[in-house]
Amino acid sequence: MVLAEMVSKSFGSNEVLKSISLEVKRGEVMCLVGPSGSGKSTFLRCINHLEVVSAGRLSVDGDLVGYREANGKLYELAPREAARQRRDIGMVFQRFNLFPHMTALANIMEAPQRVKGLPKAQVEKSARELLARVGLADRADYYPAHLSGGQQQRVAIARALAMEPKLMLFDEPTSALDPELVGEVLDVMQGLAASGMTMIVVTHEMGFAREVADSLVFMDAGVVVESGHPDAVLSNPQHGRTQAFLSKVL
Repeated sequence: MVLAEMVSKSFGSNEVLKSISLEVKRGEVMCLVGPSGSGKSTFLRCINHLEVVSAGRLSVDGDLVGYREANGKLYELAPREAARQRRDIGMVFQRFNLFPHMTALANIMEAPQRVKGLPKAQVEKSARELLARVGLADRADYYPAHLSGGQQQRVAIARALAMEPKLMLFDEPTSALDPELVGEVLDVMQGLAASGMTMIVVTHEMGFAREVADSLVFMDAGVVVESGHPDAVLSNPQHGRTQAFLSKVL
């Protein structure tokens, strides 16, 4: 589903990603862990072309992300084409980014109606089903200001799912939440994984990574230091840098 080949990204002279190569199969969950500033979130943003890679290539479901290839050369897609491609990739951010002037239901309905042009009745039915799926059927008419952080993040997940993505990206989805609200968001993500959704999750929740992920990738200073099955990496890290990091977070 996702293939990264020697992906690099620089901001000026600062090389944030250095030749990252990774593969995520359809239906798999990959967790990215590592210290702040290691390039995890930048890599996630490259996958849906919110950031343009400086070198290398990224593919989602066999299609180049952000580019087309002709005569052996890569040409960047026009913004409209890139946006069309991005429809198939759901993303959930640290901050919930809900529209504050819209109810939970309206937040979820907005994109399928405006972007896909689907009939309102069909979109509303689907949106209510998604709210039920994330445990918020009774909060359809609530505005974000009247929802807890955990509830807002669950609405954000439902909003991303409303576009029926083939891939979901999560950028530290629980880091802005009070500790007692983390579990309700992770439960929804666990249900998504169980349903077969392909997911890449930047997280500090090692218990979630161990229980749900098919692969765990430890990044530091823009490189993949170590990767493998979560049990193997967490229980018996091979690299000294991984060992030092895990000793502080486990």
